[in-house]
Amino acid sequence: MVFKGHVRNGVVVLDESADLPEGVEVRVEPVERKTLADRLRNVIGSVPDLPEDLADNHDHYIHGTPKQ
Repeated sequence: MVFKGHVRNGVVVLDESADLPEGVEVRVEPVERKTLADRLRNVIGSVPDLPEDLADNHDHYIHGTPKQ
């Protein structure tokens, strides 16, 4: 079972109450919050020789529609 919570004044406080017996061993792992750019950093810029206007005209390059 997974419980969510937050750290307040150095103590983990669960978002909802949990019926856990006194002394039970638990594991606390911080949730890593990354931006989309952070998650995709290893692939950003990895394709060489793309047109400079690809973002504006991707339909042209993919489907052959007129350029914007």
